[in-house]
Amino acid sequence: MAAAANHNSGATLSQREQNERALSDTIRHIYVHVPFCARICPYCAFYKELLDRSQTPRFCEALLGELRQEAKDRHLIPSTIYFGGGTPTALTTAQLEFLLGGFRDAHDLSKLIEWTMEANPGSVSQSKATLLRRLGITRISLGIQSWDDDLLKLLGREHNAKQGEESFRILRDAGFSSINVDLMFGLPGQTIHQWRSTLERTVSLKPEHVSTYCLTYEEDTEFFLRQARGEFRQDPDTDSEFFEMTMSILETAGYEHYEISNYARPGFRSAHNRAYWSGSDYLGIGPSAFSTVGMTRWQNISDFRRYADAVLSGKSTVSSVEQLTSDMKRAERVALGLRTADGAPAQLLESFPDETREFIRMGLLRRSGGNFLLTRAGKALADSVAEAFV
Repeated sequence: MAAAANHNSGATLSQREQNERALSDTIRHIYVHVPFCARICPYCAFYKELLDRSQTPRFCEALLGELRQEAKDRHLIPSTIYFGGGTPTALTTAQLEFLLGGFRDAHDLSKLIEWTMEANPGSVSQSKATLLRRLGITRISLGIQSWDDDLLKLLGREHNAKQGEESFRILRDAGFSSINVDLMFGLPGQTIHQWRSTLERTVSLKPEHVSTYCLTYEEDTEFFLRQARGEFRQDPDTDSEFFEMTMSILETAGYEHYEISNYARPGFRSAHNRAYWSGSDYLGIGPSAFSTVGMTRWQNISDFRRYADAVLSGKSTVSSVEQLTSDMKRAERVALGLRTADGAPAQLLESFPDETREFIRMGLLRRSGGNFLLTRAGKALADSVAEAFV
């Protein structure tokens, strides 16, 4: 018996090894996609649908159904949860309470450090903001985009500048001490004066985080078609001027430029996004959501009705699966890392000595310790620099 016992103990993992394996297999980052919008913005290429109140209760049931199934199949102890869209706050207060309560019931949230929810000004109310804060949301990402009413109309937004500021103050009054303001530049007809005014008004509100994105003309959007017809055009030189102004104004106001499009006051960098940029595993819940675990990436069905049908009938929600290679993971890590203030590990660029030397000579790249970082001039050309290492 003793010999058999020794043999069996050698063939199985020790408790310590089991604990270490469970820890390494734990998924700590969850993204949840809520596709509903009160209005479809003509520039947005994310999967979205016009809000249909008759469908949202079933959709919420499906989200929790997928979550419960994933909790059975995987070891989930989230440190970050991110609700994006679409517009998660387009759901009713009762639906948000049902959904967020279900997440609390399904998860061990003892390690949760950040729970973000995207919100549009048109869908923020005092009761909804109070509920979100009570149910554990710690961070709000508010889609302002611009403080110019004419540009907001062009973007198809459902709010005006006054409503945007009111929504910000409602969130503050509800107790949110971590608010991100989303802004866009490079818009058709946008002037440098308009962009300066938008940045200065944002700074005056003192949000903890600011995200600034240059408009890109994505396929399958109205803006893309209008650009193809010659109605809109992109001007790289003007976009570069917008970007330089953004860095100057926000850094002067005390924001750390920690990723090409993101600025934060000390202590308020997005933990969820930083995990994504560093290559951490993450699980996507909801229609069209992507997941990456180990060397496998998959995407859910990009149709909320078919997605809900699949979940509620016990079928797979996956529409496509991709097996990643070491080269693909390295290229992603370099491209994403170079966009951040931490940079990309030098060992990942060892096979590109000529490129690194040339970028250093051009003043676009510098080495700091064990990492390569973009210089201030290099940040304006981040995508072009990253492409050289793919």
